[in-house]
Amino acid sequence: MNQSRREFLTTTAAIGVGGVLAALPFGKAFGENSNLFSSFAGRKKNVLFIAVDDLRPELGCYGHPMVKSPNIDALAKSGVLFERTYCQQAVCAPTRASLLTGRRPDTTKIYDLKTHIRTTMPNVVTLQQYFKNNGYFSEGMGKLFHAGYEDEKSYSMPHRYAKADPYALEENIHLKKDGGKVTTKNKEEADAESRMRGPATECADVQDNVYEDGKYSEMAIESLRRLAPKAKSKKEGEHQPFFLGVGFRKPHLPFVAPKKYWDLYDRSKIPMPYPERPHHAPDLAFANWGELRSYSDIPDVGPCDEAKTRELIHGYYACVSYMDAQVGKVLAELDRLDLRKDTSVVIWGDHGWKLGEYSEWSKHTNFELDTHAPLIISDPDLPKGVRTSGLTEFVDIYPTLTALCGLPQSDGMEGTSMVPLLSDPKKQWKKAAFSQYPRGKKIMGYSMRTDQYRYNEWIELKTNDIVARELYDLKNDPLCKECIVDEPQYKDLIASLHDMLAGGKGWKKYQM
Repeated sequence: MNQSRREFLTTTAAIGVGGVLAALPFGKAFGENSNLFSSFAGRKKNVLFIAVDDLRPELGCYGHPMVKSPNIDALAKSGVLFERTYCQQAVCAPTRASLLTGRRPDTTKIYDLKTHIRTTMPNVVTLQQYFKNNGYFSEGMGKLFHAGYEDEKSYSMPHRYAKADPYALEENIHLKKDGGKVTTKNKEEADAESRMRGPATECADVQDNVYEDGKYSEMAIESLRRLAPKAKSKKEGEHQPFFLGVGFRKPHLPFVAPKKYWDLYDRSKIPMPYPERPHHAPDLAFANWGELRSYSDIPDVGPCDEAKTRELIHGYYACVSYMDAQVGKVLAELDRLDLRKDTSVVIWGDHGWKLGEYSEWSKHTNFELDTHAPLIISDPDLPKGVRTSGLTEFVDIYPTLTALCGLPQSDGMEGTSMVPLLSDPKKQWKKAAFSQYPRGKKIMGYSMRTDQYRYNEWIELKTNDIVARELYDLKNDPLCKECIVDEPQYKDLIASLHDMLAGGKGWKKYQM
């Protein structure tokens, strides 16, 4: 079976850095008189904060041999690309709540798609809100928190969604409304409870703005033009930097994109994914990919056949290229307005996504494929066109951005400012990155990615008993074909990793 599409991701994931650098407050990390610290102190740069839904590191700049993402690739050349960044829970609402509060899921208490952040943390100061509280104009559009659960306290004006049907073709719109599949099962994995859905893909010869993301690029451009005069003003009392959050939906299902983006790929040349489940992995490790099964052309049980698998991967690639084009339009406007030199640009995908690997789809697991996500930061005060293989986490983004913009650190952060790593991408960094995923309300799976290994424990919450474990050696088995947790030669290693994971609380060992 051709594995080249998998190998580009897992080879990147297996790159190693040893050692640990303790997290330091921003000033102490550099010394108050260092040139780098001085360049940030008091410099309230603009922030263009781009969130992408279901984007795994399936981009040209991450070494993918087929995916065409020229605009994001260009952004990577102007900044720092993080090769090994991990989300804290591989599903939309929890990962976004974690990133946008700088807290981990066991603190936010958001493990599902239906809980608003103000329900569990009514007084939390979100990332956008923190910038607003420090004199920024905070504006948001598209999916930043989970769709329908945006936080109005985070913005200086009402958050906006674009109005667009998921489909462009009349037959698909009709199917979705009147004859699509009704989702009633796998609510943990589905985006909503019961809803009718049409096909999983659509290729329509339409303009970019017929679909949602094309409308978001237009909205973002309008916002930049409106915000630019104050952001560029040198007059006392008139200058106001901005925090502009733009949430793109693609490549989230359904895989719909204008035909010209489908035409970028030859479906017959798309390699098939590695189909087998990791040997000896426990059943708790897997999901039923109910999110994809809810679409009308996907089987209720069993795998997708080869033709459908290629179609779905083709659609995912087309959506990535479509989204990339919209990102390019926004960045071009940022340049046209001469704002790039005063703006920190961040782009991230909210979690990974399985594209038929292990004959599974979607997210909802603790596998490397689901927890590993892309992150690029392009800042005028940082090195250009560099990569770092240091282990980083989404909870690190909040304290990093505040430091880059010369703001004091917010209270309660459960991540580490990455500014020292941004300035020296080869610096020794975190010893591990931590993720988690629940199985119902009784079991929590805690996961830890070290330099070489991914170690998972599935814990019965009532008794605190470990009901299943997993261990994968990404250096020697980058495709994670074998779960080696029961092999006797790893007994001492597992004991050590168990102590590091500490029931999901091991991250506290690496915080100041």
